Amino acid sequence: MLIYLFSDSGGSPGRVSLGSGRKQSSASSSRSRLPGSSSHACKDFLSKFVDSEILTLTLEDWLSGRSGESGVQQPVLDVPFDLAELKKFDYALEGVAFQQLVRMPNALYASTGAVQAIAHLAIEDFLHAAVKGLWERFWGHESALPFTVQCIHSTSARFYPAEEALARDKLDGVCATAILFKGSRGSGGYSSSRGKWDQILELALLRPDIGSLSARQNDGQRPSHSVLGEALFFALRVMLSRSLSKSRTAAHNSNCMFVLLVDSQYGGVVKVEGDVRTLEFDSSNVYDCAADWIKMNAKITVSPVDRVWNKLGNANWGDVGTLQILLAIYHSIILFCGPPKYALEDLATEHSSRIQSRRSERALTDCSEVGDSTSMVNGNRLFRSQNRGCSPEIVEVQEETVDVRPPEETLKLDIGSVVAMEDADFRKEYEINDILSDSDPPIYHSNPVDEPSRGYLLYVGSSPSHLEPAWEDMNSWYQVQRQTKVLTLMKQRGLSSKHIPQIVASGRLMHPGECNKPSNGVSCGHPWCGTPILVTSPVGETVSNLIRNGLFGAEDALKCCHDCLTAISAASSVGIRHGDIRPENVIRVTSGSRNPYFVLIGWGHAILEDRDRPSMNLFYSSTFALQEGKLCAASDAESLIYLLYFACGGVSIELDSVEGALQWRESSWSKRIIQQRLGDVSAVLKAFADYVDSLCGTPYPINYDIWLRRLRRVINEDHGKEIDTSG
Repeated sequence: MLIYLFSDSGGSPGRVSLGSGRKQSSASSSRSRLPGSSSHACKDFLSKFVDSEILTLTLEDWLSGRSGESGVQQPVLDVPFDLAELKKFDYALEGVAFQQLVRMPNALYASTGAVQAIAHLAIEDFLHAAVKGLWERFWGHESALPFTVQCIHSTSARFYPAEEALARDKLDGVCATAILFKGSRGSGGYSSSRGKWDQILELALLRPDIGSLSARQNDGQRPSHSVLGEALFFALRVMLSRSLSKSRTAAHNSNCMFVLLVDSQYGGVVKVEGDVRTLEFDSSNVYDCAADWIKMNAKITVSPVDRVWNKLGNANWGDVGTLQILLAIYHSIILFCGPPKYALEDLATEHSSRIQSRRSERALTDCSEVGDSTSMVNGNRLFRSQNRGCSPEIVEVQEETVDVRPPEETLKLDIGSVVAMEDADFRKEYEINDILSDSDPPIYHSNPVDEPSRGYLLYVGSSPSHLEPAWEDMNSWYQVQRQTKVLTLMKQRGLSSKHIPQIVASGRLMHPGECNKPSNGVSCGHPWCGTPILVTSPVGETVSNLIRNGLFGAEDALKCCHDCLTAISAASSVGIRHGDIRPENVIRVTSGSRNPYFVLIGWGHAILEDRDRPSMNLFYSSTFALQEGKLCAASDAESLIYLLYFACGGVSIELDSVEGALQWRESSWSKRIIQQRLGDVSAVLKAFADYVDSLCGTPYPINYDIWLRRLRRVINEDHGKEIDTSG
């Protein structure tokens, strides 16, 4: 890429630099510009240092680790920011209303110029929103924003806003987008409104396929060598330009430069540090001199390439990729404007104080204070009620193997089987026409023999005579007897929602032959005697089957989230929580309705009182449930987020222990992997995941109404207005 640049002063053409450099020591930070002779040599050097491709080729062997030169170390590209620093920065940004007015298009350099124009407008808009949000958060609203964002044109000395470059038909020549420091009155800033190269605070290179090119390299998430070489070229030019500046502010900060690398989805940060005065200004061999300085005197750190925008073009402000870019801008502002009015550490500490005040309100105590080794989750240590002792560490217990063999006449239902059910008032027969799931115990799709057009779900429990009382089949007990109790209780409390199953009938299985059950007994001795049956409505296909057959799409995810949230909200209004949300316990109903809808089934593990314990599932149980053995206010919603994450193509993992499941949750939430995946489906789902993450482990209830309204708006945008009959 050949870049022709002209001098800032006008007149005879010259070469102008873009770049930045390394943080200075306290001894060197007091200098202003280069001495006269060095200044002249630097200007002459810059006039010939104009081609990024030549520098990239010169550095190729070094970047690839093939350099064998003596005294030249191979590049060790550390990261500029670690995860702990990004997390603290994220806490300090709580409440900052970042905004992006123009969405980044999905295809960066399509055949049409309109897409390219939108991309440049989007990155300019993004940078402006970022620098404005950071300035107001850390430096305050009192002073005017001393920055502007403009495009750098490769064939002139002018800086253009993207809209002006588009109007002048100069968009094809835009080589970078810059945040410029315009200063303020009395601050020693710049009096001219026209941009100059030494005003560049930070550069963003908008290049196609940064994410995909980095993925193809052996070094994983690092930028490709071509992009990295171009970033080093721009960084060095800006650093040299600052060193020649008449502005003391720019000259004092010629030793550190951040370059942002972005495409339509991904982004990263390159930081270059070094004293440019040590560069040999040999105008006859500029690229070798520049390469030698980069190898020997510069410190280069490169962040992993991570998601910045989702597929819809929205900026994921809280994601790791975006936090890296924001933190780079934050440090660049400090170089030109000095330390912030509100320190990052103080603002991050406020996050902990807010959490602590909530804990004090709820009389919660830190388990670490009493010797508990509870791990950190979402940045917050688990807290328990003060009137309750802390549980010890999780200990693995070898489970005894018990060989319980049911009698040969154990009930087995196949398609076509007819089951006769007896209740206190009636007797009814049901024919099995399908097995809804292959779980243990199975759920059957049945039709009444006398009403074949009607369909119901049929659950069959285990006879008390099959197993010893201590080894009774608890799975079927929860699925039949306890679910019958829960659904009956819902009906008694006046709960009515089409997203919660309704009891059609419940009773005992009638077995062949005469029943000689004693008056004080539960069974006559027949292996089927006393087997409980539950029949519910409506009938549908489980989400697990939909996922397995590739039939669960983005529209289903939105509808599933809305409908399950409706069911959770309705149940919580009468003091009931589900406690076992997973793909096998959600069905999609297509018959008898104009539009398909989802129903949350499997209420056998529902929590009715404090002593009840939820079902444990390494993939779908909430963090609080795995650690405490009970639910918090947001547990069902957290389980729903996991269901949607895996249903929408989330990376399938192997979990074989509670510890592993907790580690996966902590890592996935802290790196925002879950939000990124859901953000690819819908911005509302991503926002809801953020909301649930903020409530995980706290005693605060979820505001269901606001999220149901937001989900309903998105769904109705696609299908027109619908009457909500969820109850």
